[in-house]
Amino acid sequence: MKVSIAGVCLLLSSATAFAPQQWASPASAVVASPSTSTTALFGRAAAVRAATKGKTDAKKAKTNAIYGKKIIMAVKQGGSTDTNANRALAEVIKAAKANSVPVENINRAIKRASETDTANFAESTFEAYGFGGASLVINCLSDNANRCTADVKSTVNKRGGKIAEQGSVLFMYDRKGRVEIPSVVDEEELLMAAIDAGCDDMELVEGDEEGTSIVYTDPKETNSMMEAVKSLGFEENVKMGLVYVSKAPVECSDEEFEKNMEIIDALEELDDVDSVEHNMGN
Repeated sequence: MKVSIAGVCLLLSSATAFAPQQWASPASAVVASPSTSTTALFGRAAAVRAATKGKTDAKKAKTNAIYGKKIIMAVKQGGSTDTNANRALAEVIKAAKANSVPVENINRAIKRASETDTANFAESTFEAYGFGGASLVINCLSDNANRCTADVKSTVNKRGGKIAEQGSVLFMYDRKGRVEIPSVVDEEELLMAAIDAGCDDMELVEGDEEGTSIVYTDPKETNSMMEAVKSLGFEENVKMGLVYVSKAPVECSDEEFEKNMEIIDALEELDDVDSVEHNMGN
C-alpha cells in the first residue's frame, strides 16, 4: 500500500488540533534536576566517544604512515618523482588520495624519497597460527628487515601464537581488491556501475561497522571499481587497497577470538606492520 507522507502529516496535525488539551499547572511545569545516574550515563558516553576518537585518530595516523612508506619505496624503485614517468608512484598516490591521506603528507614523502640519506623500504609477509584454528597473514613494509622480523616473531610468540612456514597459510587465502564505503550500497546499482567501468568480478558484503559496505573485486580491477563507486555519488571517506581474503573462514570460541585479537592488536601497533588479515568468521 502506498502511503503519502504529506497526507500522514496532515492527518496527524488535524488529530492534534481537535484532541482535548491538558494544560500543566505552574507547579507541575517545574523541570526536574538531572539525577546522579544521568550524570554518570553522560560520563560513560563521553568516555566511549573519547576512546572511539582515539582509535580513529590512531588508524588515520597509521594509514598516513603506511602510504608515506609506499611512496618512498615507489620513488626509490622507480627512480623518479615524476608520476608520468613512474607509473608505480602514480598508482600509490592515487590510492593514498582515495584513503584520505593529506596532500601535504604525500608531498612530504616524495621530498623525503629524493633525499640520499632516506632508507629504502621493502615489503614482506609473515604467516602465523593463532588459537582455535585461526591463521594470520601479516603484511609489513620496513626499512630494517632484521628489526621487522624480530618484532613480529616476538609479538606473536609472547601471546601464544606460532609463526608458520612460508606458504603454509597463504594458500588458504585469495588476493582481492577491496573498496570500503561508509554507507549502505544498492547492489543492482553498483553492479551496473561496475559493468560500465569494465569490471568483471564483484562481491558486495556488509562492512565491519553498521551502515557500511565492502566491495571485493579482482586486484587488477580495484581502480575501476573505485571509479564505479564514485560514479554513484560516494566520494568522501571511501578507501581502497589489496587484501588477502580467507577461502574457508573458521568459527572460534569467544575466548579464542579474544586471544587472537590480542595478537592482532599488538601486531598492528608495530610501526613495520601495515595490516593483519585473518580467517576468523566471527
